[in-house]
Amino acid sequence: MQNKISDVLLQNWDYTMDVEDWSPPLSDALDGVNSTQASWKPQGEAGNSIWETVNHLTYYKDRLLRKLKGLPKQPELESNDDTFTVTETGEEAWEKAVQQLKSVHAQLREVIEALEEGAYEWGGSGHAPGEEVMSLILHDAYHTGQIVLLRKLQGSWPAQRNL
Repeated sequence: MQNKISDVLLQNWDYTMDVEDWSPPLSDALDGVNSTQASWKPQGEAGNSIWETVNHLTYYKDRLLRKLKGLPKQPELESNDDTFTVTETGEEAWEKAVQQLKSVHAQLREVIEALEEGAYEWGGSGHAPGEEVMSLILHDAYHTGQIVLLRKLQGSWPAQRNL
C-alpha cells in the first residue's frame, strides 16, 4: 500500500507532540512541569525558559496554521526574539500556554491530514505546504530537545523513563 505524502507528514507530526520515537515527544517533555520550572532559566544571556520556548513554538505553529487556512496574518514582530516573550505568571497562565500550544498543534494536524499529493508543489513564492510542515516538525524536535535539557539542568527530568 502506498502512503500519501500527508501520511508521512502526519506520522512525523505525531512524533513531535504525542508519540515516542527516537526522542521524547513534546507532551512528555512538558508533562509535570509547573510554572516555576517553566520560568527557570540557565545562567547566561542566551538561555530561554521552557515557557518562553512554548510561546515561541505556539507562535510559529499559529503562523503556519493561518497561512495554510488562508486566515489573516499575525501582527508582525520586530524579531524572532519577540516570539519567546512571556507576559503572564502563575500556574493558570502556564497551563493556558501549554493548552494553547496543544490546541494549535491539533488544528494544524487536521490541515495536514487534508493535504493532497501536491503538498510539495507550490504555485506561489516561498515554500510548498509540505516543506513548511516538515520544517516545523524539525523545529519542534530541536526545541523539544532544549526543553529536555533545561529539565535535566534543573533536576526535574526523571532519571528513568518508562516507555
